[in-house]
Amino acid sequence: MAKVNLTINGQQVSAEAGSTILDAARQAGIYIPTLCYHSDLMPDGNCRVCSVEVKGQRTLCAACCFPVSEGMEVQTHTPKVRDARRMIVELMLANHPQECLTCAKNQKCELQSLAKELGIQDVRFKGERKLYPVDETSCSVLRDPEKCILCGRCVRTCDNIQSVAALHPAGRGWDTIVASGVGGDLADAVCVNCGQCINRCPTGALKG
Repeated sequence: MAKVNLTINGQQVSAEAGSTILDAARQAGIYIPTLCYHSDLMPDGNCRVCSVEVKGQRTLCAACCFPVSEGMEVQTHTPKVRDARRMIVELMLANHPQECLTCAKNQKCELQSLAKELGIQDVRFKGERKLYPVDETSCSVLRDPEKCILCGRCVRTCDNIQSVAALHPAGRGWDTIVASGVGGDLADAVCVNCGQCINRCPTGALKG
């Protein structure tokens, strides 16, 4: 496999052609936070928590799906990058139930861990929040859409790994939600009750 040479935070790194910035960084022991990314799944790049600065690019790039190239220069923790990550997580928290202490994912929640890492102790943004009922119709999976951060991990797991496609994104913009079946209860969808979506959910949106 051909190799390409790049620098990450000033460190010379050699990576396989076709790999991503995140792949190259992890291979070199350089930490980049992620949320929608999961090693079992195809990268989606929708949360942008892994954003980095790439010399010559006008905007920040999602490290999980941006391919490496010869001579690329990457910065992973500049003030611009950290400010962007903090803003992304704060906006997620603004539309998230503030009930960590009673959540089944407390101390195991990736959103909670990332907020702590970024030093977020208060939610600055106040306003309308999406409210959805908890779906308890399934015999094995409880869905709490209010805790969903739209990372898409459950959708990709159900579709690409299990080949069931019981979950899918529906709506646009503010109204986007991960829906089951044709938008009804999970019990009425083609869900096979495998629970693999629960294993890959970073928050408490899905639990057994």
